[in-house]
Amino acid sequence: MTEPKYYLEIESNPNNLITVEEFVNYFSVDLGLDQDKINGLLLAITEATTNAIIHGNKNNQLKMVRINVFVDGRSLTIKIKDEGQGFDPSLVPDPTDPENLLKDSGRGLYLMRVYMDGLTYNQTPEGTEAVLKLKM
Repeated sequence: MTEPKYYLEIESNPNNLITVEEFVNYFSVDLGLDQDKINGLLLAITEATTNAIIHGNKNNQLKMVRINVFVDGRSLTIKIKDEGQGFDPSLVPDPTDPENLLKDSGRGLYLMRVYMDGLTYNQTPEGTEAVLKLKM
């Protein structure tokens, strides 16, 4: 993959999510995405970034979250990378199971899968990378 078209780096502080939202709005408008795509993208990237801050970097503000956006023809690849130890996505409970419906967490991965055309994870020596794909 080539150099990212858009790039953002934030400290692991939930207060920085507003910066992430502004970043997503900026590049989405710049790319001419329609509002439905922007809304889904905003939700998915915010969820992935929240997971990176809270679960990956454990709210350690000395650790960074990096967001790289690649544009290839009519598709976007967004990589959100933390500096954490990683996790096994298959161990995250399904939020649509009846026993999980009323829980106030655990919907992020599900929402990312609903709104994106692809969601994968890479475990690297530097941290975990969520890779979101969206057809424009």
